[in-house]
Amino acid sequence: MKKIIEFKKVSYRYQFEEKFAIEDINLEIYEGEVLAIIGSNGAGKTTLIKHMNGLLKPTIGDVYVEGLNTKNVTVAELSRKVGIVFQNADYQLFAQTVYDEIAFALKNFGFEEEEIKKRVDNVLEYFSLKQYVENSPLLLSGGEKKRVALASVLVYDPKVLILDEPTIGLDFVQKKNLKNLISDMKNRNKTIIIVTHDLDFVAEIAERVVVMKNGRILRIDSSREIFYDEDLLTNADLITPSIVRITKGLGIKDKLLSLDEVLERIDFVIRNVQG
Repeated sequence: MKKIIEFKKVSYRYQFEEKFAIEDINLEIYEGEVLAIIGSNGAGKTTLIKHMNGLLKPTIGDVYVEGLNTKNVTVAELSRKVGIVFQNADYQLFAQTVYDEIAFALKNFGFEEEEIKKRVDNVLEYFSLKQYVENSPLLLSGGEKKRVALASVLVYDPKVLILDEPTIGLDFVQKKNLKNLISDMKNRNKTIIIVTHDLDFVAEIAERVVVMKNGRILRIDSSREIFYDEDLLTNADLITPSIVRITKGLGIKDKLLSLDEVLERIDFVIRNVQG
């Protein structure tokens, strides 16, 4: 698999802080994978992802994006490769209209006007935002603001998409739509990085999981191995996902991570008993 982001012995300390916010981070992220970063508040997750598009530069060590050392590349250059949608959309929205908000990055990157209109129209359609095209993004609902923030990043088609707490404020249908979007992007060989406390969502969508605590990585492994390691989750101050508790409660020995998998296993057992 092709490495797209790499951390080599990275530590970072904020100005006037004595302790490192993240420390001795070694991490490889690959093209086309869905990776989740989990941990309790203060674990260092946000500091970690800000290194991926150059918003922060390592105090110690190096971060590489497609082989480029982030210390030698501008944030603007890295932003074309790595797009971040932060938890609070209000911090990202500033334009007078939804159209201007989504078109801003494209104009900044020097796209032609005809291409800008085409791309903006496409994401407006995809995110069901056409009716708000002339509205102020700041006057939209929380869910609508999130869709605008997401559209404003996806419109320029970055190779890596980072989603910071993407499920906050989303209902069941909106979460399902988000899962479909992530699947679509993975099918296009994009890399998706999810930072969240919503472990039920992660269990269904992520292939690998990074567990953090106190600025360090405790473990990197497949989602099945991570979420069935109760000692690890307890150490990281995390709660076992609901689907894992259900699976264990039913006495199922397999490491299942979705309701569909549980129902399929139950159906298999019933058919074998009847047979």
